[in-house]
Amino acid sequence: MRAAALARRMTELTKSGEGDLRALVGEFRRSEVLVPVVEGSLLTVATDDVRWLFAFTDMETLDRFAEQRPETVDEWVPVFGARLLDQVIPGIGGPVGVAVDAGGPTGLVLPPVPGVVPDAVAWEAVPGDAPGLGAAAGGAR
Repeated sequence: MRAAALARRMTELTKSGEGDLRALVGEFRRSEVLVPVVEGSLLTVATDDVRWLFAFTDMETLDRFAEQRPETVDEWVPVFGARLLDQVIPGIGGPVGVAVDAGGPTGLVLPPVPGVVPDAVAWEAVPGDAPGLGAAAGGAR
């Protein structure tokens, strides 16, 4: 599984507070991540106007997350990040971002903005409404 490189890059970003978000998105696209499944559907949650899909870099982080959920995470599927961003998210509809390693010490969100998700399903650019690629991940550069 290639997600180890993604996990290292996320740890570096967390420790330094600086990093190249475009390179991080590229690493996510090349990584095979674990996506939790509940009752036959990929686990997502809605917050305000955005739906978040969960993805994990390793089984340990996924297990810790699943223990904290009210529903039973009964399975997971390995999926390459590129497939999540380019095929799965457009199929869900509406703005959908990815929460990587949610609840973990190096968790990261990939917002549904141009440069992360396909433009056709990206968050509408409204000044002050949603972060752009350069501002996502807590100001990472």
